[in-house]
Formats: sequence, C-alpha cells, structure tokens
Amino acid sequence: MQKIGHRGAKAYVAENTIASIQKALDFGVDCIEIDVHVCASGELVVFHDFTLNRMTNGTGEIGKRTLSELKALQVDNHFKIPTLEEVLDVINKTCLLNIELKGRYTAEKTVEVIERYINQKDWKYSDFLVSSFQHHELEDVFKINKKIPLAVLTKASIFEVLEFAETINAVAIHPNFALLTKENVKRAQSKGFKVNTWTVNDDETILRMKDYGVDGIISDYPDRL
Repeated sequence: MQKIGHRGAKAYVAENTIASIQKALDFGVDCIEIDVHVCASGELVVFHDFTLNRMTNGTGEIGKRTLSELKALQVDNHFKIPTLEEVLDVINKTCLLNIELKGRYTAEKTVEVIERYINQKDWKYSDFLVSSFQHHELEDVFKINKKIPLAVLTKASIFEVLEFAETINAVAIHPNFALLTKENVKRAQSKGFKVNTWTVNDDETILRMKDYGVDGIISDYPDRL
C-alpha cells in the first residue's frame, strides 16, 4: 500500500509548500499529492484554493495574478508559493508525484512540464500520476499524450467514476474514503484500477482502509500510514 502525503505533509507544515514537500519526503512517503493552477503569466503554480485569501496575505483569484505577484506573497506568514518545476526539483525522482489539476486549462501546461522532465531530466512516465475531479482536464491530457498515467477523483459515485475512468484508460481512481466498502474496492481492482483514497487521518479509518485492501492512502499525516 502506498503512503501518499496530502499536499506534502499538510498536518505539519503549510500545504503545497516546498517545506511541506520536504517534510513528506523526510517521512519516507511513496508518493506526494499536490495541486496546480495556471497563473496569469502562464506558469503552473502549486496551490490548492482558487483564491489566495485562506492561505496567504493576499486576496483575489490566483489565476489573475502573475508569478512575480504570487512570489511576493507569503503562505502562512512564512513560505512562498512554489512552481511545479520547483516541486519536481525538490522531489528529484525520489518518490511518485501525483499532480492534481485543480484550475482550468491546466492540462496542456502540465503535459508540457512532464514531457520536458522526461526528455531532459531522465524522469519516467511512471514517476507521475495526473488526477482531477474535472473530467475535461483529464480528457485533454489523454488527447495530448496517452502515456501519462491518469487517476479520476470522486466524492460521488464509484460506479460512475469507473465508467469514466475506462474512457481515458486511467490507471487509478481516487475516491473519498466515505464512499468505500470492501466490495467496491475489489470491484474497482478487478477492472484493473488502483484505488487510492483520501483524506484519511485518524488511526481507526486508516486501519479500516487497509482492511479494505486499498492500494494507497492519501493523508495529512503520512507518518501515521
């Protein structure tokens, strides 16, 4: 079972920051999950929310700010918003990276970065997993480059997500843990999909997910896995 750090090690250091990524690596995770948006100057930045209000000393939509404007802000009074490349350089192939396409129009830019790291920096397709709740973003990745491993996020129906996952040759589904039973985990796996569940933080639920036989657990406390 894969230990997957949620936005790095979210429970310990401000989410989606380089320090949080490093903390997850220090815990020996198998995979780190991050979120990306395209900012106004075209770069991919690693940030969860669509607005800056909750996590930074700025306000407004992240997609309407340039990279230089975003770099001038502080996350949790201390950290900087990283680019996808900065995160990749810190991970440096030591674990799998799950890139969640959070913002709109993130598919094409993400493919560009992944292909560049594969062609120029000796990364492999198997070092990446691209996930999203947004089906059209996943469809766009699939249209551009069918070699990139895809995962479909859901907090709704397991059966619907399995149907869609087949249309894009996804390798995994990422359901909220509340949706899972031992039976539907086995059903998904019998169709060839890995099941990575989120966000599982307490010991009791972690044990239950392990009992269900999931392939990976995404947690704010990756050290508990």
